Amino acid sequence: MRLPNIAVRIIAGAVFVGLLLGGILINEYTFCIIFSLITVLSLYEFYGLIEKGAKVPLTRVWNVLGGFALFIGSFYYYTVDASVVTFVPYCIYILVLFVGELYLKRPDPIRSIAYSLLGQFYIAVPFSLINYLVFAYTPGSYHYVYALALLVFIWVNDSFAYLTGMAFGKHRLFERISPKKSWEGFIGGAVVSIGSSFIFAHYYQNLSALGWIGFAAITIIFGTWGDLFESLIKRTLGIKDSGGMIPGHGGILDRFDSTILAIPAVFLYLILINYSKSCF
Repeated sequence: MRLPNIAVRIIAGAVFVGLLLGGILINEYTFCIIFSLITVLSLYEFYGLIEKGAKVPLTRVWNVLGGFALFIGSFYYYTVDASVVTFVPYCIYILVLFVGELYLKRPDPIRSIAYSLLGQFYIAVPFSLINYLVFAYTPGSYHYVYALALLVFIWVNDSFAYLTGMAFGKHRLFERISPKKSWEGFIGGAVVSIGSSFIFAHYYQNLSALGWIGFAAITIIFGTWGDLFESLIKRTLGIKDSGGMIPGHGGILDRFDSTILAIPAVFLYLILINYSKSCF
């Protein structure tokens, strides 16, 4: 018996969220497994889009391994050894990427290298920075709250932006790239998401209430830009979804497009807060 599409979507979404939350909440090793897998799958989808849409030949497996090496190097930098030695495998990836083009005899090696590095800066670097988030709350030990908060703010914002936009949306937010998004939806999602930050402020007081509001606001703004940027990529390449790994939901990259710009923005936000605390 074939399940209806809505049932498939609900079941796949529940399994996906369960695995993601389980990976974050259990310990640092389940976190590492889940997010290194997300990094690998997102890169695999991205480089597949480039090969298919832009018609640029890439060494997909090597580029995916490079992103994996960066994530693992970043993880061990914060957990085991705060030394640049942990990034040696990634440096090897970069060297081989450039030297390899001398022997592959591709018609346009510059474009191949450019798209390879784009995937690293667009996906591998942001996901590697999430390692900082899970070790920033209590320096030297794992704590999930910042990573969890980032995901919750994005999920709440997306859900209420959709509902508010459906009910009241009239003014397009960025019609050229995403015709369905509205300013009303953006404001509705932002208000509820920022409101949810007070729950985190009550239970996790490492940040003040104002600090948590800023955390939520940064996440919402850059999460929206992240969503729009992935839409720009897909529109430019003439592709609807990044993949079909999650039934009824599209690809992994489609599910994490908002986090890709939100993570480095929150990283910088927390760095600045910690710096200000040390100065005053």
